[in-house]
Amino acid sequence: MSGRGPLAGITVVSVEQAVSAPMCTRTLADFGARVIKVENPRSGDFARHYDDVVHGLAAHFVWANRGKESIALDLKASRGSEVLHRLLDDADVFVSNLAPGSMAAMGFGPDDLATRHPDLFVMEIDGYGPGGPLSAKRAYDLLVQAESGICSVTGTADAPAKPGPPVADVCSGLYAALTVLAALCGRRSPDPGAGPPATSGSVSLFDTAAELMGYALTYTRHTGVDQEPLGMSSPAVSPYGAYATADGHTVVLGTTNDAEWRRLARDVIDRPDLADDARYARNADRVRLRADLDAVIEAWCATRDLVTIQSSADAAGIGNSRYNTPSEVIAHPHLQARDRWRPIDTPAGTVTALLPPPVIAGHEMAMGAVPGLGEHTDAVLAGAGFTSTEIAGLRAEGVVGAADR
Repeated sequence: MSGRGPLAGITVVSVEQAVSAPMCTRTLADFGARVIKVENPRSGDFARHYDDVVHGLAAHFVWANRGKESIALDLKASRGSEVLHRLLDDADVFVSNLAPGSMAAMGFGPDDLATRHPDLFVMEIDGYGPGGPLSAKRAYDLLVQAESGICSVTGTADAPAKPGPPVADVCSGLYAALTVLAALCGRRSPDPGAGPPATSGSVSLFDTAAELMGYALTYTRHTGVDQEPLGMSSPAVSPYGAYATADGHTVVLGTTNDAEWRRLARDVIDRPDLADDARYARNADRVRLRADLDAVIEAWCATRDLVTIQSSADAAGIGNSRYNTPSEVIAHPHLQARDRWRPIDTPAGTVTALLPPPVIAGHEMAMGAVPGLGEHTDAVLAGAGFTSTEIAGLRAEGVVGAADR
């Protein structure tokens, strides 16, 4: 669909729901791959129905599904599998994230596909990975964040919290996209030592979430201590946190080493005595005495406005930022100045979306339209060699659905 970018010429077929696999395939589409999204004709990806705030469309779906072609195909119908196999005949990658065992039960597990489609790379995203006591459990982002400990290190000790963004879903999708790219690169490697081309890969939300817990798990393994969550701060360094300003804003000030602490004390808050105080010389000491330092910085910030605080911190080379809400980020001058917003088409008209993070010199990432349910069914099937008579027959049998756009 996109036909542009480093992945132009790569075709991806996906059977996906919600966020993790859609984020994987959206990333591949942004890099120029053609992505064919297979959806249930009756309701499609259930993320289409989370809300209707984007001119009648769901915010999650619009965010994670641009640049794709939607085909409405009933995989449980007798001929549904035949149609999917025809699509996979010409595909390079197959991505799925249905419930554990679902694809294998329909004959589309990695082993089945390796036999019928030996050149296809099969990428599966699941909740907990095979072989463990939780492997068959349902796995949603919040559930996995709680199970992996992420919620325990977020919020505060008396109010643990889920991070706002669905980090387990999104990061699993990005790890899956990275796995796909590694497999595609491996197939093009001239090095005979690379071994035979990979035919399948997998990523689980739980393994991803555990990886994101890397610092906390490493710290606890070697100390036996479960660190308490500190809200808008960090258990690893001090001072580092959010402080109210005199003009009603919140500023975040951060130090990451001893030299920065001394500059903060001496050049920003005008406390050379603290900079020279041996009690605060090392970060480990400052972490232990965090409350004392926070009280000093809070008092200093409370008598100054945001601009003054940030100007002083910038001049001293101290990291700082303003606490912003989503509405403030939408209007953020840094995004505006760097031209990070782009129009994309949807079934409800044009909306605005952020450019994806990767910047490739001389190339702007492809940002195709958000598809309506089954919008591309006829075109995709025709491209796969189905005649108009065959397509009409499939529709009459209920194997494929009509376009929803």
